[in-house]
Amino acid sequence: MNHRAGFVNILGNPNVGKSTLMNVLMGEKISIITSKAQTTRHRILGILSGDDYQVVVSDTPGFLEPKYKLQDSMLGFVKTALSDADLFLYVTEVGETPGGNPAFTERIAAAGIPVLLIINKIDLTTQERLEALVAQWQALLPQAEIFPVSALKKFNTEPVFKRILALLPEGPAYYDKTEFTDKPERFFVSEILREKIFLNYQKEIPYCCEVVVESFKEEEHIIRIRAVILVARDTQKGILIGHRGAAMKKTASMARKEMEAFFAKKIFLETFVKVQKDWRDDEYQLRNLGYTQD
Repeated sequence: MNHRAGFVNILGNPNVGKSTLMNVLMGEKISIITSKAQTTRHRILGILSGDDYQVVVSDTPGFLEPKYKLQDSMLGFVKTALSDADLFLYVTEVGETPGGNPAFTERIAAAGIPVLLIINKIDLTTQERLEALVAQWQALLPQAEIFPVSALKKFNTEPVFKRILALLPEGPAYYDKTEFTDKPERFFVSEILREKIFLNYQKEIPYCCEVVVESFKEEEHIIRIRAVILVARDTQKGILIGHRGAAMKKTASMARKEMEAFFAKKIFLETFVKVQKDWRDDEYQLRNLGYTQD
C-alpha cells in the first residue's frame, strides 16, 4: 500500500467535544478538557504515525463572536484551519441545533474537501432524536459523511479513524515519525495548569487567566518548573490565591500530579500570580503569549 499523509482539522462550536475526540484519536491526552466553553485557545497539532500513514490532527478553538482581542486571535486559528486541511472533522452534538451557525457551515461546505460530520454525545439522546438530527444534517451538508459517536465513551470512534485513513491523500510524511505534536514541553505545562484553573474556579476567573512558564529545567530525576499565572485585575488575584493560599495550593497540586504522569518524572512546581492589566486586549502581550498568525 502506498503511504498516506494529510492534515485533518477538527472544527465546531465551543463545548461540543472537539478536544475529547482529538484525544481519543491520538490515543493519549494532548488537548485539555473541561465542561466549560472556550477551554481550547490555541491550535494544537497531534501527529499520529504508522508504517504507511501519518495523520496530522488539528484541534481548534470553538467558533465564536469575538468580544476582545484574545478571542479575535482564537478565531484567527479557526479561520486558518478552514483553509489548510485535507479533511474536515466537523463536530456537533445532540443538543445543538443544525444550521445554527450558517456562516460557519457554509464555509465548510464551500471548502471543496471531504467532510466527516461527527454528531457527538449520542449517549445523551434517544434513537428517534438522533435519526432526526442525522436527516437535518444530511440536508444541510449533503456531501458530508455522518458518524454518530460518543467521544467520551469511545463509542463508534474507530470507524471515524478508519475513514480518515481511507480519505488521506497519498504522499510522504510531513513530520518525523517519532514526533507526536508540534508543541514544546512548556506548552503542555501551561495547558495542564490552565486546565486545573478551569476545573477549580467559577465565573470569569478561568477566562481571565493565562499561564507563562518562566523556567523549565530538566534534571536526571526531576523537572523544576516556575510558572506565572497572569490575571487581568487585582480582585482576580485574590480569588485565585484564596484564603491563606489554599485555592492555589490545591490547583498547583492537581497540576503537578498530572505533569508527573505526562512527563513520567518527578515535578517540582512553583506557581506565582501576577496582575497584567487587561492582557486579553493588549496586542503586545498577546503576541508574546503566542496568539499570533505569523
